[in-house]
Amino acid sequence: MDTVRLGRTNLKVSVAGLGCGGHSRLGMRTGHDEAHATRVVEHALESGINFIDTAHAYGTEPSVGKALRGKRDGIIVSTKVSARHGDELTSAAQLTESLELSLNSLESDYVDIFHLHGVALDQYPHCRDVLLPEMRRQQQAGKIRFLGITENFARDPSHLMLQTVLPDDQFDVAMVGFNMLNPSARTTVFPLTRQRDIAMLNMFAVRRALSQPDVLAELIEGLVANGVVDATEVDLDDPLAFTRDHERGSSVIDAAYRYCRHEPGADVVLIGTGSTTHLDDNINAILAPPLPDDVVSRLHRIFGDVDSISGN
Repeated sequence: MDTVRLGRTNLKVSVAGLGCGGHSRLGMRTGHDEAHATRVVEHALESGINFIDTAHAYGTEPSVGKALRGKRDGIIVSTKVSARHGDELTSAAQLTESLELSLNSLESDYVDIFHLHGVALDQYPHCRDVLLPEMRRQQQAGKIRFLGITENFARDPSHLMLQTVLPDDQFDVAMVGFNMLNPSARTTVFPLTRQRDIAMLNMFAVRRALSQPDVLAELIEGLVANGVVDATEVDLDDPLAFTRDHERGSSVIDAAYRYCRHEPGADVVLIGTGSTTHLDDNINAILAPPLPDDVVSRLHRIFGDVDSISGN
């Protein structure tokens, strides 16, 4: 497994990280039980992954905790609390309660990274004035090592929140949506993270549009209709055929992970899956060489101006 320095945290982490949320939640959203989810985490560890991202809201922290029994040292655990609790903004007391529940489920005295999760731009003043001071108190108490923030990429595909928040330099780690279909973070977010040595966790490398051809076709038809993508540049019957490496027998998904892995500024590419076979395939893609220059150039030419979709 290739490793990378995780920004100013100076943690040494695997370039592939296991995401325990998303559509799969380690298989628990598709009918599998907690024991299955635990096996997926164990398989990730055996494969060399040492970065695990979860959240209390996902329901997967207990599986992570079981998989990490006797193996906590050297494993980097990232978890989260939402900026909103029901119909109200999360209070400092609710943040602390969520952190304690996470620690209990993870069977750990601390988390390496604790994120404010899915923060909207209008929520940030509350996060800054109410939640961040509490996060720092918990950090001083040794329960949090580093502070993180994640965007709601599906609702904020142009990264307005992060563009506003990152210059405040309050966070060590940011979770950012970035993929072949919307690479806008390259120009709006990565310069901010790289300048400040803020670590970047890449989510949405592959979502429905890059794994389901009918969803991809519908999405690109919409981009063409809106004048964002040039119709002469894409074959609507198979828009990303040119990304497949036929010598490797690879897929669009393979290309999508390779694209993200070799983007300067992307530290950890998160994989969400409930299958150990799919996990192996995705790890192999992340560890593969970069896409050919002509493929990357064509992707940039087609999608370089897209900042209105997430690919979800």
